[in-house]
Amino acid sequence: MSLSSVILTLLGAFLTFYLAKHNRLDAIRASAILAILAYLILLATEFNAELYSSIFFGGTFIGMSAPKRFGIYTLFSASVIFSIFFDNLVPYFSNFGGALGISAFLSICVCQIAIALGAPRSKKRH
Repeated sequence: MSLSSVILTLLGAFLTFYLAKHNRLDAIRASAILAILAYLILLATEFNAELYSSIFFGGTFIGMSAPKRFGIYTLFSASVIFSIFFDNLVPYFSNFGGALGISAFLSICVCQIAIALGAPRSKKRH
């Protein structure tokens, strides 16, 4: 697991989380807009745009499910767990898509189970 993949996942998750709270955007639109922007930015750099934009997009998966269920601490935890799962599952799939979906699903499930078992949650502000 590299630091860049954790940072990109956190960026994707938190930006989607906060953008989805905007009145005119929902979680799906926020994810789509951010994923396209991230791909275009990464395409202009010397990084592997396909890999790193996929990692960012996986982070937006986490951010899409978070606004209704999670606070920022759980969002952070789910993002780090996603990075771990993604790095370990990529070799078992032919493309990034399968690893993205299963990693996001598993990271959200781990956090949801932890909350159900009594893990502390972020307090929602009114």
